[in-house]
Amino acid sequence: MNANSIRYLDDGTVELIDIKIGDPADNEVQVQGGACGICSWDIATAKLGSKMNPKAPAGHEGVGYVAKVGRNVKGLREGDRVAGGGFASLRNLAAERVYKIPDSSLADEYWIVEPVSCAVTGLDHCRIQPGHRVAVIGAGFMGLLILQGLLHSPIEQLVAIDIAQNRLDLAQKLGVPEVRNSATADREELVQSLKARDYDVVVDTSGSQAGLDMATDIVRRGGLINLFGWLKGSSAAFDPTKWHLGGFTVVNSSPSSRLRDPFPAAIRLIHQGIIDLRPLVTHVEALNNYPALMQTIVAGDSSYVKGVVTL
Repeated sequence: MNANSIRYLDDGTVELIDIKIGDPADNEVQVQGGACGICSWDIATAKLGSKMNPKAPAGHEGVGYVAKVGRNVKGLREGDRVAGGGFASLRNLAAERVYKIPDSSLADEYWIVEPVSCAVTGLDHCRIQPGHRVAVIGAGFMGLLILQGLLHSPIEQLVAIDIAQNRLDLAQKLGVPEVRNSATADREELVQSLKARDYDVVVDTSGSQAGLDMATDIVRRGGLINLFGWLKGSSAAFDPTKWHLGGFTVVNSSPSSRLRDPFPAAIRLIHQGIIDLRPLVTHVEALNNYPALMQTIVAGDSSYVKGVVTL
């Protein structure tokens, strides 16, 4: 059977392709349709092409519907909505990597579970204690997921820091009590005012050198820097004297550092409305429009927060 999918060319171009899909193996399910989120990894690959190493796969934030079930698969049946897969209208997936989504009126584009599972891992590594003061650097899509989770934690203070005012405005609409625009503020004054608050945890979701530098400068002595964002590339820098004298702990909360299987928790958080993707998904396009949508994203559409492709 033929299915529609994509691949990234060496120049970053998104090419639409047809692929052949057979029946699922004994321990697989065949998933059809649904949607798939666009990750920052996809965007970096479209910008850098072959210079992005490794290049993004053909999607990994999928949701769809079980069309066929392998002989040895238990707990899943045809018609179930599940999390799994990427930018393919039909795909065979290992059953152990597919997660059933409960009955819900939410549209597919708001059930993009995989990035929420990453946010769960990020939150796990925050090591929150009641009364903690927390700063989040970066209010992009992933930062906003982290912020939504922190809003339900017993913390005493929460601030979001970003360079884009529209994202900070969205953070405030979600309930974040304080936002600071580091692009318009004097950096030294901003650092001094935030450093004086003794932030126990600083979560850097920015994926930038400037974000890492800001986290280093504002975390309290003996506090925690949670490196959630991916500084894409082969190198980054830090001031070893500041790190030594600061005595803080630095943790890597990438998906590979997960402390548990985060997907079940992510599904529960979406289902209960604790993490809500509806305000965050700004662009939804069909798969055949994905190349044009990516061009818009790479060109720097200021309204963009999260894109989802329907399959």
